[in-house]
Amino acid sequence: MERVDLMPQPADDDAATGAHHSAGLAARADAYAAVPLLNCLLREVARPVPATDVNVDGEEDVRTYRLPGVDRLLRVRGTRRPAAPEMRVDGAWHRVNHTELVKLVAEELRRHTGLPNHELPAEMIDSRDAVAALLAARARTAPPVDPYLHSEQSLLTGHTHHPASKARGGGPAANWLPYAPEAYARFPLTLLGLREDTVAEEGDTSALDRLGTAPPGYRLLPAHPWQLQLTAHNLAPAFADGRLIRLGATPFAAWPTAAIRTLYAPARDLFLKFSLDVRITNDIRRLWRHDLLKLRRTDTAVHEAFAAFDGPAAWLSDRGHRTADFAFEELAVVVRDGLRDHLLPGAVPHLAAALVEEYDGNPLAATTTPAAWWEAYLAQVIPPVLTAFTRHGVVVEAHLQNTLVAVGPDGIPVQALFRDAEGVKLLPEVSREAGWERLVYCLIVNHLTEIAAALAEHHPGLDPWPAVRHELARHDLPEMPALLTGPTLPAKTNLLLRWTNADGAAARYRPLPNPLAGG
Repeated sequence: MERVDLMPQPADDDAATGAHHSAGLAARADAYAAVPLLNCLLREVARPVPATDVNVDGEEDVRTYRLPGVDRLLRVRGTRRPAAPEMRVDGAWHRVNHTELVKLVAEELRRHTGLPNHELPAEMIDSRDAVAALLAARARTAPPVDPYLHSEQSLLTGHTHHPASKARGGGPAANWLPYAPEAYARFPLTLLGLREDTVAEEGDTSALDRLGTAPPGYRLLPAHPWQLQLTAHNLAPAFADGRLIRLGATPFAAWPTAAIRTLYAPARDLFLKFSLDVRITNDIRRLWRHDLLKLRRTDTAVHEAFAAFDGPAAWLSDRGHRTADFAFEELAVVVRDGLRDHLLPGAVPHLAAALVEEYDGNPLAATTTPAAWWEAYLAQVIPPVLTAFTRHGVVVEAHLQNTLVAVGPDGIPVQALFRDAEGVKLLPEVSREAGWERLVYCLIVNHLTEIAAALAEHHPGLDPWPAVRHELARHDLPEMPALLTGPTLPAKTNLLLRWTNADGAAARYRPLPNPLAGG
């Protein structure tokens, strides 16, 4: 994103300044939105072209690819965050803006798969427009002072390999912007009274009853105000006949985390996960009945695995859920552990996904001892995930947005915390082979590959992979030799999954060169 050149602003011409500001914001939005889309295209479909086979005009940091479907050459600058896409036309390179890039990707995928898709290109445009709205909102809003909250709300790029990582369902920005973590939002929870004979719940939901006071015959049910807007028509009969009543709002604010539908209330040290009838990345983010009904069993298995682990790693337990039997998925809320009972004294948590973006207080960017920092990071993140798998048959979804890394006063990682039982898989409900593939994708490809690339970018000269190999080799798993020597790793194909309208929970992988091999 830093590669976008902004023209100097004329100091004495308000109209010109305003126009320039608008153009600059649009260019930044294009650049942010292009990064994950290009990452997908280059990983899943494009074919690298050796530099000796195409004219790069002597420019450094340029990679060229052939798009086989449209038989065109595309080049980009940068690696971790590809930028400034250009297409070869009539012997010359021509810059491709975001709208043109979307059209190019759509045509390439139509020819590559033989399938049409009118929905995904619209999501790509929506994602870019959402970024523009977020940038404008940030310009007039101060970020959170708390470093943890700041990290959760810092993700302007978001999922680094998704074609529409910031899409918000296509609705007007005014509908969703008040609830967007990337816009530094915070807001009170809406409190509902749910008639007792319609309550459906499981597990420990007592924290919900402490959020306010329900009248006799009712139980307290917090709701996400955006979800209430989205489902207003369906819920109208329940409000009319008294199954639901409105009880106002909490006297304290909740902060949307990177997951958008999961909110953190610092005043109560409580996470609450809601349904949200909006497609965000691959899924409609509703709390589905089948997931809720297995939540306690899954969470118990993970909790027991972490309790047996000899180390500071923590699991933020999804303690229970409460909902209405007549709107089981629409009104569901999951109660998740807060941070304070799990954090080491003096440790400050940061969202792992934030470490690959830019925000004040990022410990990865700030460290002056990157090799030691990285070894400490790996020592906190890798052992609990591998131990849960090999000793307990638990596949933790340890991707960037499900992992918190706490640092000590010197900024060195001292603890990892993991979350979200919904994404956990248990053996033998899935095969060991499928579970291992998912673990490798989440932990290595989605997580450590991104952190390693960001660390090397901030600290040139550091090779992060020997330390990863060393930490992994300490663990005696039958799959480990192949992981350390095999030529490829499994990379999830989010672009092709969305283009072919695969189920949101599906995972299809393509081989990615293994940076662990050959060390």
